[in-house]
Amino acid sequence: MAERSTAAVDVADNSGDEPLTAKADEATADGVAQTRERETAEEGAAEIGEPMGAGAATPPELHSGHKLARRYRLEECVTRLDGFSSWRAVDEKLRRAVGVHLLPADHPRARSVLAAARSSALLGDPRFVHVLDAVEENDLVYVVHEWLPDATELTALLAAGPLEAHDAYQLVSQVAQAMAAAHREGLAHLRLTPSAVLRTSSGQYRIRGLAVNAALRGISSDTPQRTDTEAVGALLYASLTQRWPYEDDAYGLSGLPKGVGLIAPDQVRAGVHRGLSELAMRALVNEGATASRQEPPCTTPEELVKAIGEMPRIRPPEPAFTAPPEYQRTTYQQGTYGRTTPRPGVTQPVPTPPPPLQSRTGKALKWAVSALLIAALGLGSWQLADALMDRGKSEDPGSADTSDDGDKSKPKTTHPIKIVNGEEYVLKGGPQDLSGVPNTYDGDNSTYWRSKSFIEGPKLAPYKPGVGIVYDLGKEEDVSAASLGLRYGGDHTTVELYAADSLSSSTSPSSMKKIGSVTTNGQTAKITAKKPVATRYVLVWLTDVPQSPRDEYSSAGYKQAITDVKFTG
Repeated sequence: MAERSTAAVDVADNSGDEPLTAKADEATADGVAQTRERETAEEGAAEIGEPMGAGAATPPELHSGHKLARRYRLEECVTRLDGFSSWRAVDEKLRRAVGVHLLPADHPRARSVLAAARSSALLGDPRFVHVLDAVEENDLVYVVHEWLPDATELTALLAAGPLEAHDAYQLVSQVAQAMAAAHREGLAHLRLTPSAVLRTSSGQYRIRGLAVNAALRGISSDTPQRTDTEAVGALLYASLTQRWPYEDDAYGLSGLPKGVGLIAPDQVRAGVHRGLSELAMRALVNEGATASRQEPPCTTPEELVKAIGEMPRIRPPEPAFTAPPEYQRTTYQQGTYGRTTPRPGVTQPVPTPPPPLQSRTGKALKWAVSALLIAALGLGSWQLADALMDRGKSEDPGSADTSDDGDKSKPKTTHPIKIVNGEEYVLKGGPQDLSGVPNTYDGDNSTYWRSKSFIEGPKLAPYKPGVGIVYDLGKEEDVSAASLGLRYGGDHTTVELYAADSLSSSTSPSSMKKIGSVTTNGQTAKITAKKPVATRYVLVWLTDVPQSPRDEYSSAGYKQAITDVKFTG
């Protein structure tokens, strides 16, 4: 049997239900989520394989090798719980691994699971594990979703220890932005646990089980935005402390000590980033943050995204410097090549140096060499003096070569310009990849900012005039050139460079001063200005993008990604 992996299957475990439900019931009456789960005796019996009560839906009797819709071949059952099961399967038509949730068509939650899966499939946000199919067939209801073999659960990451401040910042930023986008479309998760968050090999976080996981378990909430916001706060708290922010142990993490209540992460563990600690408390505590900063609580994902945006960006730690190995001289370099290696313990005789030139012939040779050297020095001095005199006679003070402004021409020198900040420029519609902007100037070519995938191209207009990023250079600089690293090649990418008025500029590029533009079919774009332009803010604006294949974030279409941006003055 193939090796078991749960990297992309919504494992419906029971651990950790109490903190997000019972704890919510104890909150004040201002609208804290009261999550309701069906934790009945029948569910407990299903977990241990005992018969369920009368009237309960019976899980379908399926086995490895069973095929659904003559396409999805079941490989391994990962979960069997409360009348439904989760499987790792193979899509034989597209030859790829998928995950499948199965339950009988007469299951009391079958209708809600189908509705949740179909609503989630319409979202199409690359930060979520996509639902690929939702079907009722032959007395079965099954939901097919992506399988990410290279992804790791947050549960496994936290088992090794708490995350670094930069990793925790990336986690809460990406998850909060994803949930804000889902709630804008009317979708909630309601079971956002460490096992529902995956980190891919590229460092991006993806969320699985949107709406579907809650429907499978019969979870509902009167305040879904507050429920998901508190769940994001719990994920951040666990990432900073390696502790679950409630008294009960859950998801392989120890809970807080009994009777102390909810205390800030920086009081649980030394060295926790202060800003992230307060952010976690604002998402978890309904009355506010901590005593040191009475910030208002974050009760929706949108408020949490805004609070994250107001924080100073946390940069990745500097890479540790590894000293190069000590230089080893070889036998050849030491001048002993071809000699016999002496036996240990044997003293080697020191060779006697040859006697100096003390004979009559030797003295004559020394005098001859000295005379030649004196003659050469004299001849060289005479030639140098003669050349200087000739040059003085031929020089005309009025014939010096000057430039148009009267100054002698000097070679032009360039210098790299440092980028201190960046922000996505949105002229029409929604943003492309807010969290990916810092990846374009972090010095790492493996990270990138990406656009969404468009149906028509290469020119994005009229659907969207363009996509791009405004960079802050820290002070006014004379920008003369720019170099961009692009992820996709092909026909074709057009990049334009403008001098913007601010980091969050709302001015149309047509009203900005244009520095230069270039069109390329390769994976680099170099723009050179006819004349340097003095500006502090520079807009990199993509108006045309090439046709590119499907990847882990978006489907095939017209799109582009920027891996690296450098400016020269």
